[in-house]
Amino acid sequence: MNPKKTIKANLSRRESLVNDNIVFYKKIPLPTWIELSLIDVCNRKCSFCPKSDANLAPDTFMSMSKSLIDKLCYELKQIGYKGSIALCGYGEPLLHKDIIYIVEKLSKVSSVEIVTNGDVLNSKMMKSLYKANASRLLVSMYDGEHQIKKFKKIANEAKVPEDFMILRDRWYSEEQNFGVKLTNRAGTINIGNQIKNIHSFCYYPAYQFLIDWNGDVYLCPQDWQRRNAMGNSMQSHIFEIWKGKIFSKYRQNLLQGKRSSNPCLNCNANGTLLGKSHASLWRQIYNIKS
Repeated sequence: MNPKKTIKANLSRRESLVNDNIVFYKKIPLPTWIELSLIDVCNRKCSFCPKSDANLAPDTFMSMSKSLIDKLCYELKQIGYKGSIALCGYGEPLLHKDIIYIVEKLSKVSSVEIVTNGDVLNSKMMKSLYKANASRLLVSMYDGEHQIKKFKKIANEAKVPEDFMILRDRWYSEEQNFGVKLTNRAGTINIGNQIKNIHSFCYYPAYQFLIDWNGDVYLCPQDWQRRNAMGNSMQSHIFEIWKGKIFSKYRQNLLQGKRSSNPCLNCNANGTLLGKSHASLWRQIYNIKS
């Protein structure tokens, strides 16, 4: 496997998911990528992840409720959401005790991807996730190439289609950026061959957002310190948050290349790799010149 090829393939796959099926609700373009952080705990402490430092990102063991999942599903169906949902965020999603219920529920309104380290994965769980209509299972392998054989065996025993699972090589050294698209997580960590904060424009808030376990909505998964919530999805309709004043302020600033406030101020993520079509639509709405 080759880490650069893996990253490129993932971006290419994401591009079609993000750019296709842009739909409008009340003349507003809806997001096409929603990330859910189901549980605030991870069984690993990867050095490039904020979870490696308990002072930055402690495990709280708090998890998303079924009632929040039910509310989100109702509202996404109500607005005609056609995008994707990714289960990853700030913790390991397969540690959530209701993971099968969550996937089964969400799959009725959207395609559902699960990003996991695979440590608790076995053939029974994989088969259950497939039967619950998960669209894809992305397994990040951190220990070495020998894990390929392990996960392929699990997939064979689960009798799932070959394209259901995507294996991602993440076992590389710090010099190779661990095989990931390394960022400083909005100024939270500094490890590996980090680029400087050379980026200004960012399309993240034009096409996506993240919902934390308690319903707080954040601009993107880079904000590990959870500095500025756009709203809370238990208290407000998800569409009202998406078109609300706080989200609009950040969206307009970033579409004009202004990373002027946290969490964007010290973020070195290239936020223009995806979402160009969304950015163009929002610029028309805000009368922003390209």
